[in-house]
Amino acid sequence: MMARTTSYVPRTDQMPSFSLGLTDSRQEEASTQEGASTQEAERAKSPEAANLLEQLENLVEKIARSAAKEESKSPQIQRETGGESYGKFETPAGINQNTDDMKQKCYIWRTRVKTYADGTTNEYENLCTLMAQDKYILTKMHIASLQAATYIEAEIVSAMCLILNQTNDKRFQEQVYCLSPDIVNMAISKHSNGKFISPKTNKKFRMEDYPSFIPFIDAKKLTSHLYIFAPVCYSDHWWLWVIDTRKQRFHILDPLHKKAPSDKRKQLNKFTRYVISRMRAYAGGKPLKKGEKEKEIKASYVNISCQKSTYDCAIYVMKWLELIEPENIKRGKYEWDNWKQDEVDHYRVEYASRILFNEMSKERDEAIRASNAIRLSKPSSVLLSPFCQINSIDIENE
Repeated sequence: MMARTTSYVPRTDQMPSFSLGLTDSRQEEASTQEGASTQEAERAKSPEAANLLEQLENLVEKIARSAAKEESKSPQIQRETGGESYGKFETPAGINQNTDDMKQKCYIWRTRVKTYADGTTNEYENLCTLMAQDKYILTKMHIASLQAATYIEAEIVSAMCLILNQTNDKRFQEQVYCLSPDIVNMAISKHSNGKFISPKTNKKFRMEDYPSFIPFIDAKKLTSHLYIFAPVCYSDHWWLWVIDTRKQRFHILDPLHKKAPSDKRKQLNKFTRYVISRMRAYAGGKPLKKGEKEKEIKASYVNISCQKSTYDCAIYVMKWLELIEPENIKRGKYEWDNWKQDEVDHYRVEYASRILFNEMSKERDEAIRASNAIRLSKPSSVLLSPFCQINSIDIENE
């Protein structure tokens, strides 16, 4: 199931009118110094002309770079070989050491959708192929959902699950398995209102009905790890299941709710527990409960400080995959320091680079080189504002 995707409106702004601030013949007879002063005054009075001059300067720079490139390849790009790129972005820790400028350029480059003259867009262009247990493909539409004030696509959450499961640290190699949400979300969409017998197919849930996503399940980790972290999305809202497989404890962390908001949600939770249990059994492990008790697994909501907007639930769930320590859930509460909104917004930038620069990405080197080549003409501090409109005219690359 996919979270809601924003629609992209092509830019239709007309070319601005402007005055070049030309002087008459009497002014031409004035001294060079006076002429310069007059020109500066005219620029101050005419923002449109100043903007045009800035664009002309940018164009000159671009032409100069292109000419230099024809004579000899840019030394900076030439030195950025695949081997050096891998050394520079080798681990998640190394990615976090990237400059903010590099991350922002990657974010702007890959989250903006082009609209062509015929009205079509490049939103379905393949951007990233994660080499997990199988090829997991992300398109421009998926990455674009990381834009500010936007609901994030389910494929982004799945990609982070696949990436975290391959992280070389004790948490993800021995303790926590992040269950990709594709099968759970699709099962919920087929079994409306959490009914165990699907009204659409008149059948119960079967793993064999989802062959495209079975290859992305790591059977060994799903059956052996102490904890299962399972993101779930329904009607554009995300929440996280935390399952202690040894103690048979089940918790729900919801970025908006401290208890089930409706009877419908309670039924959805029952069905979700059943699906996760069936997935574990299919992978060769023990089900979370046996027999009919599988359908009656109980879970408690955790009281945790949560999101401040309506569209950041996926950000919270993805960060919780890395941060939540299940043993610290005590008496139905989890104490932690919540983030400020500007921090939550910046995580969108972080996730774009973490996915596109990850070692699992087949297009990683290309993403690094293209991001390095970009020059931003707008201050980076405003890029995350939902009111900031960035188009191709604002981004230059080789």
